[in-house]
Amino acid sequence: MTERETVATAPGKPAETAAIDRRLVPPMVLGSVLNPINSTIIAVALVPIGAALGASPAQTAWLVSALYLATALGQPVVGRLIDLFGPRRLFLASTSLVGVAGVVGTLAPDLGTLIAARVVLGFGTCAGYPAAMALLRAEARRTGQGSPAGVLTLLAVANQTVAVIGPLLGGLLTGLGGWRSTFALNIPLSLLAVTLGALRLPKQLPKQLPEDLSKDLSKDLPKQEKQERSSDAPGPLHRIDLPGMALFAALLLSLLLFLMHPHADRWYLPPLTLAAAVAFTVRERRAAHPFIDVKVLGGNTPLLATYARALAAYVVAYAFLYGFAQWTEEGFGLSPLQAGLVQAPTFLVGIGVSVLAGRRGGIRAMLLTGAVGQIAACLLMLALGGHSPLWELLVLAVVFGIPQGANGLALQNSVFLQSDPARTGSSAGLLRTFAYLGSMVAAAATAAAYGPHAGTAGMHQLAWIMLAAAVLFLLLTVFDRTLRGLRTPPASAR
Repeated sequence: MTERETVATAPGKPAETAAIDRRLVPPMVLGSVLNPINSTIIAVALVPIGAALGASPAQTAWLVSALYLATALGQPVVGRLIDLFGPRRLFLASTSLVGVAGVVGTLAPDLGTLIAARVVLGFGTCAGYPAAMALLRAEARRTGQGSPAGVLTLLAVANQTVAVIGPLLGGLLTGLGGWRSTFALNIPLSLLAVTLGALRLPKQLPKQLPEDLSKDLSKDLPKQEKQERSSDAPGPLHRIDLPGMALFAALLLSLLLFLMHPHADRWYLPPLTLAAAVAFTVRERRAAHPFIDVKVLGGNTPLLATYARALAAYVVAYAFLYGFAQWTEEGFGLSPLQAGLVQAPTFLVGIGVSVLAGRRGGIRAMLLTGAVGQIAACLLMLALGGHSPLWELLVLAVVFGIPQGANGLALQNSVFLQSDPARTGSSAGLLRTFAYLGSMVAAAATAAAYGPHAGTAGMHQLAWIMLAAAVLFLLLTVFDRTLRGLRTPPASAR
């Protein structure tokens, strides 16, 4: 009998002493970091890839955009399927695609094939994070923990740790085996994820709460979730909103394609985005089982504000990750490995900030700390130049670590507390979608600022764009009154 079964069935055992099933933690953590590790590992490989394949920074930016385009489309869709079918099957299918993408990328003969591999990789990493959040929701209910703060903090710290390893590992692999080795790494990662998922993820999430908890919590369940738990509710297949998913894909694809290259010759994309948005809203308001319940989402202003903050925060974060990394190589003259080492303090500090913030539990304080840290870092970027001493770059990396650790944890915990429990997977997927929208804006800003060469003048232009996004993030936080009472129990209390 597993720890999970022992806790759930032990006669007379108080529900509040139940513990999260530790067997679920390794696949949850590994699945959730597959996307971040592929985000960070390629940051220092873009210049070598461009040199090997004869591509400019604007062209290699597609390697970044392709991953996030696919994932931004796929995360909410896969998240909704996880809500309906459970995490196991979606997790196994998606993580298998990660291995396929690794093989294609390792053998890619040209930039087009490499971009295709990144698209497959994006879809392959879609299930990890929504699956982890859905599993945590189920475990929180089973154990009586409204918010498993310890595991939520662990997920954030794991992402920070991977972000530390990513640039360093990318530089090391590029130096030892060439940039292709950064794609080959996905093959063993995929095998490990599929193995852990097959061995440890439950075939079905429990449909019933423990008897002593169900009476207390059933009154708090949303109406739609009560209907979906009832015996006469339609099966999962009948609740798949394919038209809604298709319209959402058209909306997001047209928007992202314009954000990646906002030029006059693409004038038709914004009207197409608007038309798809109107059609999507009409469809979802009328659907019996909508893909995204716009009625509930539209009435959940705190969650919408969280998504807006995520968009602004990740414009800054990804512009620094990719744009600043390119400048350190081309504008400052560092090697890929050295560029990775310069960024390491950002993520090391981020780990420490996440751990400290997780122990305190205050979400508004985390967001304000992140906002101030972003603004300070952008101002420091504006003071850098090609002849700046190396220690100034390291100071900048340290300062950027503060928002790196505070914002990610605060946004993740906000979504867990603010979202409809019946749609935890799709809500978590939407958080990543807004983060990827931010990455697309960052990629477009980076390409526009640099052009054919990542010089100091372009880096300063990028810093001004980042500063505007950081100020917007601060305003969205300061004027959101709902954050005052929002907090997770301190992780140490668990």
